[in-house]
Amino acid sequence: MKIIPKNPIEIAKMRAAGRVAALALDAVTPLVKVGVSTLELNDFCERFLRSHGAVPATLGYKGYPAASCISLNNVVCHGIPSKDEVLADGDILNIDVTALLEGFHGDTSRMYGVGTVSPAARTLMTTTYAAMMAGIETISSGSYLTAIGAAIAQVAEPAGYSVVREYCGHGLGRKFHEDPQVLHYANTEFPTTRLRSGTTLTVEPMINLGTWRTRLNDDGWRVTTADGALSAQYEHSILVTETGYELLTASPAGYTCWPYV
Repeated sequence: MKIIPKNPIEIAKMRAAGRVAALALDAVTPLVKVGVSTLELNDFCERFLRSHGAVPATLGYKGYPAASCISLNNVVCHGIPSKDEVLADGDILNIDVTALLEGFHGDTSRMYGVGTVSPAARTLMTTTYAAMMAGIETISSGSYLTAIGAAIAQVAEPAGYSVVREYCGHGLGRKFHEDPQVLHYANTEFPTTRLRSGTTLTVEPMINLGTWRTRLNDDGWRVTTADGALSAQYEHSILVTETGYELLTASPAGYTCWPYV
């Protein structure tokens, strides 16, 4: 594993890309309502990113056909937006956007609820957000990479949830995906790896109401829970600092966990 910290010029560009991605998720929030298709949400996010000088990095990435990933209910990740997928009362969904701006990436996702969301779905979302933040709060220069997954598991698993293992966070910068791999469950995969100031990475746990196991759809992208149970995910791009971390994709509007008011 080769982790290359960013220099001050690169960090400034990462901040700019992260801000545009976060602004896109702020802006799309009022559109998430009954009767709106996931394709409409995707198209809005694409227009927003382009209007701010960014390119949607997912579009065409390894053949992915959309400007965002929108994952509804039991879809864990990489849901492909569709005009036929229309939001209904009680749905929960994750919108994941990545802004490519001046050669650097800002990657973030949030959960949204539609209409009246069940208590079980609401608690899943709030726990997933808390788990992500617990992982992020372990981060500082010199901290162990494995501490992120351990902290996430300590929040999610005692609450009765499972943490997806097949998909992980990642370093990012000029490349959409680079080292390190950020595992979100308790693990010893990289036991001696420490983070250094200037490193940029994502923390993006996927937390399931049932089993952590998943299924890959025939389209090669859409991933669902193996048992059909609900799944939730939040994601931030993070800069490691000498004393802790900086959220590169913090909401300019101050939004954290749904409901967004």
